[in-house]
Amino acid sequence: MEVMFHSSSFLLPAGETSAKRYALIVLNQNLPCFTPLLWEHAKLRLCADGGANRIYDELPLFFPREDALLIRNRYKPDVIKGDMDSIRPDVLHFYLSLVRFFLFNPTCDLDKCILFIRDSPLNQESSKLQILATGALGGRFDHEAGNLNVLYRYPDTRITLLSDDCLIQLLPKTHRHEIHIQPSLLGPHCGLIPIGAPSAKTTTTGLQWDLTDTEMRFGGLVSTSNLVKGEKITVESDSDLLWTISIKKQDPNKTLRSG
Repeated sequence: MEVMFHSSSFLLPAGETSAKRYALIVLNQNLPCFTPLLWEHAKLRLCADGGANRIYDELPLFFPREDALLIRNRYKPDVIKGDMDSIRPDVLHFYLSLVRFFLFNPTCDLDKCILFIRDSPLNQESSKLQILATGALGGRFDHEAGNLNVLYRYPDTRITLLSDDCLIQLLPKTHRHEIHIQPSLLGPHCGLIPIGAPSAKTTTTGLQWDLTDTEMRFGGLVSTSNLVKGEKITVESDSDLLWTISIKKQDPNKTLRSG
């Protein structure tokens, strides 16, 4: 079985970030403290409707000594997608001459942004863009459930849902997974969750409570509140699993742009 490698090096402080190619989607929840860092290194930056309000209102707060207008111009998205029922009129007016807008019928904002990225010329066949989505966790549970469903809709696309507290990725059953942990950034709390379907056999290494051909299902055992023991985790399962790990609180000043 082919091995799929996972890394969260995109969370490394400025100057240490790897050359990993990714696109950033901002949804309509509070911006994580590491948003400026992700923004700096993203190849493509999208706001999903009300996510534009978050960029407009919250990004200047990361730079209290700089003029808010300069920050808004420096950190303008490449694209705003949505039916525009959540973006405020003043924010819409500000970005109207600066950003490409794409209207679509009401549906999952994250879903439409992912389709746009997958069709982008930047998403080369030889070097696919990883997709990072902030604001995909927290707030209304039905929105969270819809965002989790998007992971299952596009199992061949590397998508990471992010909040200040944790990240979530899908581990497709088609691969054996090797997850590399940056201990200064992630852990120790983690979990493997069989939301899509029960797992008859899941085997792991590198966890405090490893699984060995273990059955997992809702109403039975699920591997929540587990702990990482080292810097490499392996997972093999007969079912698609959600992998989640806590993100350690960072000093925001270390994640801001350099220069």
